Amino acid sequence: MIKKIIILFKILRKFSVSGAVKVIDDIKPIPKVFKVLFYIFSLGSKNTLTVSNITSGDKLCNALQGMGTTFIKLGQFLATRPDIIGNEIATKLEKLQDKLPAFDTREAQEIVKKEIGKKLYDSLISFGNPVAAASIAQVHFAKIKIDQGEKEVAIKVLRPNIHKIVNEELDALMFLAFIIENIFKKSKRLKLIEVIFLLKEITNVEMDLRFEAAAASELYENTLNDKYIKVPKIYWNYTSKQVLALDKINAIPIRDLDSLKKANIDLKQLSKNLIQLFLKQAVRDGFFHADIHQGNLFVDTSGNLMPIDFGIMGRLDKNNKKYLAEILLGFVERDYNKVAQVHFLAGLVPKETSKDELAQALRSIGEPIFGQAIKDISGGNLLAQLFDITEKFNMQTQTQLILLQKTMVSVEGVARKINPDANIWEISKPVLEDWIKKEKGPENKIKKTFEISKEIFEKIPDLPDIMDKAHLALQMLAEGKLNLYTGDGKNIEFEELKMKNMRNNIIIIFLGIVIGLFIVF
Repeated sequence: MIKKIIILFKILRKFSVSGAVKVIDDIKPIPKVFKVLFYIFSLGSKNTLTVSNITSGDKLCNALQGMGTTFIKLGQFLATRPDIIGNEIATKLEKLQDKLPAFDTREAQEIVKKEIGKKLYDSLISFGNPVAAASIAQVHFAKIKIDQGEKEVAIKVLRPNIHKIVNEELDALMFLAFIIENIFKKSKRLKLIEVIFLLKEITNVEMDLRFEAAAASELYENTLNDKYIKVPKIYWNYTSKQVLALDKINAIPIRDLDSLKKANIDLKQLSKNLIQLFLKQAVRDGFFHADIHQGNLFVDTSGNLMPIDFGIMGRLDKNNKKYLAEILLGFVERDYNKVAQVHFLAGLVPKETSKDELAQALRSIGEPIFGQAIKDISGGNLLAQLFDITEKFNMQTQTQLILLQKTMVSVEGVARKINPDANIWEISKPVLEDWIKKEKGPENKIKKTFEISKEIFEKIPDLPDIMDKAHLALQMLAEGKLNLYTGDGKNIEFEELKMKNMRNNIIIIFLGIVIGLFIVF
């Protein structure tokens, strides 16, 4: 506990001396009590943000980048949560660059050797110096032996001790979120503890490269029969918790428009393919690349999109896929009553909400969009309106849908760079209509009926045992021996319980110090 408090103090000190607090306060005023707290922690230091000729957004990004890995990841994550920090700060955080100095190549080689074994490591034909270095890992190009030949691969290696550093700092931040929620009751709507907990889960997945490899492999299989996309292949023999090996990308960065034009790539078609392939991933597969930006997309000479960096992926269940497709199609068709109805069916709004008022609010979002080219549509303004409606109608935060919405804005932004005249709604409509047609078609209904029947027949032999257990459960419930409140949030509840215990211990220590001072003086 003492160690966690010390780390929390170090974090508060980092925030205070980095200049991040002042920048955030300039963008969006923060409560005075926090200003005083950060001022106390900044005593004896100088503000590190002395450059005056850069924007507040750049200053904030520089501050977070200077604070290290955890805060780079925090900034990237908060950029996807304008419902918490506001659209203005979220937009500025999108500029945050995930770059840090590379660590030594020999240290990377030792990690690779330890992870994949000396025998397999000795079979490497070559292992180059780092070509890219981020907060979590860095990338080296190498050659491996495969099928009696050679293969060029990219090998991603985690930074030494990164898992321990990030988890300790995130635990301290979670405790800070707990304190804030207990002092400012209104902040509970923002679910700050849940946000840090989710960031911790996402980052821990990102720090186990086997998960990224599995994500890349799943996306590879999902898109194997799709045109216009090539996902790099994973080499599992050379992949472990701290090492990831996949195809080296020999293609043009999507940001290099001049080279794309020289290669005779149809930019209008490329823009269309990007939008439609993303929607297919979301509504067809329920699994999408959630970190789409110009640095993570390449294009080969045949015009195929080649994504990289699969550390952040989004997943939608069957219901969310259905509601997403119908909501988007409702906007495309300008049927706002239908969109409102879908929100009710999805349980996104309280039952007592006025459907007509919700439809009217949705119309205020949709109508300005249609008939405009993508260059005239502000994804940031659209998101700001969506989150205003979220607050007005007391919608529950849907983290996976917020991640999807933010990724859609990124896709839109990349598409805008490629073809300023593309219309995301016209391009989206065929994909959405095709998916809904298949979902509601007779073939899919027969398939669902067969699946349900199969499940029922499989459970018939267990029916007597199920009835006995149900009877026992009802008896225990009547006697007060059964607790029904053990929901999916048990991990978060456990974290909250630990933080409450820590708070109580701090109070006891503080009172002990005060009493001791009274006795002494």
